[in-house]
Amino acid sequence: MKAFVTGVCGQLGHDIMNELAGRGLEAVGSDLREDPAFPDDAPVSRMPYVRMDITDREQVLRTIGEIRPDVIFHCAAWTAVDAAEEPENIDKVRRINRDGTRNMAEAAALADAKMIYISTDYVFDGQGTEPWDPDSRAYSPLNVYGQTKLEGELAAAELAKKLFIVRIAWVFGQNGNNFVRTMCRLGKTHDTLRVVNDQIGTPTYTYDLARLLADMAGTDRYGYYHATNEGGYISWYDFAVEIFRQAGMDVKVIPVTTREYGLSKAARPFNSRLDKSKLTKNGFTPLPDWRDALARYLRQTEESGSD
Repeated sequence: MKAFVTGVCGQLGHDIMNELAGRGLEAVGSDLREDPAFPDDAPVSRMPYVRMDITDREQVLRTIGEIRPDVIFHCAAWTAVDAAEEPENIDKVRRINRDGTRNMAEAAALADAKMIYISTDYVFDGQGTEPWDPDSRAYSPLNVYGQTKLEGELAAAELAKKLFIVRIAWVFGQNGNNFVRTMCRLGKTHDTLRVVNDQIGTPTYTYDLARLLADMAGTDRYGYYHATNEGGYISWYDFAVEIFRQAGMDVKVIPVTTREYGLSKAARPFNSRLDKSKLTKNGFTPLPDWRDALARYLRQTEESGSD
């Protein structure tokens, strides 16, 4: 199997490349940087890399046409949720999340390649308390990021012939900024932090997700999936408390409502509960408990000196 991975300078794309390398599979990574500058000891550093702008349709079709991958992992996206709300950014966000995905889906169809498109819980309105079914079409995004990711889903579904759409939430990984890294950084300078307790979901460790996606790529069980770590639904407050406990940091976490917290330009979903039962029904192994994932992340981060 030959793979092509977009967004390899981000958390998930980086871990997918490492996972594929660990399996001895052929993979080409891409992103906007001229040189991704991966650490020499990272498996991804030994894999081929091409600079590609997913919003450039001709470049995408040419690159995929030359490489002829069997599967495309489309991880590249605009993910800065608040910045997406800025009027000067909206067109750019749409070009990346909608048009870029359309270009990748068209290229996948022409190459007869499988496509795995990474989407988000933000395509839903975040209301209620019931977990979102992966096959639900109750879309009503609250913000520009969610709307453009939904537009990407629709574009991929229209064009790609062999398609997995995998929605994730609360992502953390070694190669980038995330909530865990932010909490650990703030915990070094603050003895008290306010964290929202009315947004509910489950974290997703990209190291674990990469394994699942690589497994998916070897099958033809196409469709919509939800994938986060196991361990039940929690709030950001619960997550922060566990981060400081496992990190051995004496930080008092004060639970507040989203309204009390304020600050955010983009509306956030209150209900990010994702129903993941379709994974096991289709023979895929669920991700480990999020607490175990957090422990492994913190150990690896400490070893790499990232925080």
